[in-house]
Amino acid sequence: MDIRTSSTRRRFLGAAGAWSAALLVAAESAARAEEKAKPDAKPAAAQIEVTPNEDLMREHGVLRRLIILYDEAAARLEASKEVPLETVSRAAGIVRKFVEDYHENLEEVYLFPRFEKAGVQTDLVKILRDQHKAGRRLMDEALAILKADEKTAAGRARLAKVLRLFNRLYTAHAAREDTVLFPAVRKIMTPKEYDAMGDTFEDAETNLFGENGFEKVVGDVAGLEKTLGLADLAQFTPTM
Repeated sequence: MDIRTSSTRRRFLGAAGAWSAALLVAAESAARAEEKAKPDAKPAAAQIEVTPNEDLMREHGVLRRLIILYDEAAARLEASKEVPLETVSRAAGIVRKFVEDYHENLEEVYLFPRFEKAGVQTDLVKILRDQHKAGRRLMDEALAILKADEKTAAGRARLAKVLRLFNRLYTAHAAREDTVLFPAVRKIMTPKEYDAMGDTFEDAETNLFGENGFEKVVGDVAGLEKTLGLADLAQFTPTM
């Protein structure tokens, strides 16, 4: 074989091999892109990011579901109907640990001081702080009634009133935070500070509730909804 022919052939085969490898890489990349583009494709856990505002507002979603539980319990207590007080007690425990000790603590330590330092929404923040204290006093009383050995008619009536007061307070409280305070968060801190606060929130959640802590709490609330017959969302749709 001619040396020049052999050399040319080697260069051709080498180029063909490199070209084939490039095509393979391109095909694999296209396949991955297509998989990600599918409507039912699940993003990797590392790609899922929850911003501080999203975090706080989804926690308000848990609070609102607890409010519905309290509404149902209060209505049954007021009508002298049977109500599983253990369910009410467990709901109050979630309020204490998740809403007060976790969610409100994040607001009081990491959020409210930033508004106060910036001189923004300071009157609102003062009211929100006072309402946190009032909500804790209401839960103190509710838990004390629930722990009492004898559930008297007067005690049941007082429990219903406490639950109603709690619901009225936090329905207004959460709505004002969602529509006024949280939308202003990005205006008082840099993007880097905002991202860092999100990491802080995530670490706090994991430390208190473990991995997928939020999902676990939602699961607990869903279990309580079943005991009161509130699990089916369709039942809340008006038929008129």
